[in-house]
Formats: sequence, structure tokens, C-alpha cells
Amino acid sequence: MGKPAKDSKSKQGNKPEKGRLVWNHSTHIPTLIPVLERLINLGNVTTVTPGVISRARGNMPQLKLRVSVPIRGGYKIIARHNKSVQEVFIITELSQKELEEAISECL
Repeated sequence: MGKPAKDSKSKQGNKPEKGRLVWNHSTHIPTLIPVLERLINLGNVTTVTPGVISRARGNMPQLKLRVSVPIRGGYKIIARHNKSVQEVFIITELSQKELEEAISECL
């Protein structure tokens, strides 16, 4: 016996339900969070979880998100900006191509 499921506040007709953004870490790539928020508002994205942030050798002047590998229920995304790299886990029913299109739309 667990807790009852919460009703979503965004149930409106045929509009897809908004996903959720999980805040596991206190640090994120600065321009990443607004992009992820736009992504969850598109629908068909259940959960977005930013992961480990690290330093890269090369410099990427603009934010770039790349689909890395499939995971159970979604994909791992690599976000790069300046000398920072961050893993992002996205749970979605979208195919890899559809997710890449949604990401480019949000950037």
C-alpha cells in the first residue's frame, strides 16, 4: 500500500500532460534549465533528470544537447556549454528522431 497518485493540474482536453523536472543537484549548466522546462511543456516527456556535471577540455560557446544512448524508458542526453558537460536523463515515449527534433525546437 503506497500513497495515492496525485492528480495532475494540467489535464485539459486532448493536450498531452506536462512532464516533471527533477532537481537532484544544486548545480546545473546555466542555460540548460530553461531549455529543459520548454521540453517538458511540449508533452510526451514524462520526466527530465539532470545528472552529473563535469568539466570538458574543449570549449562549446553555445549550449548543445546530443542524444547519447537509450536507457530504460527513454534516453540519456549530453548537454555541453562552455567547458561544462552534464548528463540529462529523459523518460519519454518519443523515438530518438522525434526527441532530437523536440530538442532542436526547444533550443
